[in-house]
Amino acid sequence: MTPKPPRRPGFFEHYEELIGTWTRRLKNRSQAEDLAHDTFVRVLESDAAAVQQPRAYLHQTARNIAVDAYRREDRRGAMELEAVYQGVSPSGDPEHFMHAIQLADSIERALGELPLNCRKVFVWQKIEGLTQAEIAQRLGLSKNMVEKYMIRTLRHLRERVDGSQ
Repeated sequence: MTPKPPRRPGFFEHYEELIGTWTRRLKNRSQAEDLAHDTFVRVLESDAAAVQQPRAYLHQTARNIAVDAYRREDRRGAMELEAVYQGVSPSGDPEHFMHAIQLADSIERALGELPLNCRKVFVWQKIEGLTQAEIAQRLGLSKNMVEKYMIRTLRHLRERVDGSQ
């Protein structure tokens, strides 16, 4: 009989809570389940045996993974948006270019629905390339608040732009 691998005490009992929390935040259970899976993979690959607060560790790990995913997605979207504003078709395909122009129009309309600080944070970070620290200093806010504005803006854009296509 082969021995079972050591169990990470305290982690698995928070699985359903993790999925519930992220389902509410992402408004998508499938994405929440994927995030929970990625979180547990990272925990199992780490030296988490010394973790004193497994619940907090899980939620922080999930948050870090979610933020990383947002940032990757933002970079991809920002590159497409920049190409549109420069009048360049990334693929050379006119149909793709027209789709990009329509996307830019949808983004502009959706941005217009947001509070001024959300719009400023988005434009300064995505178009002008300022860091969150620079934006926080300009607005007299914490970096955490700037990040919250960006997350709110991206969530709003995703809802509006995905819904219009």
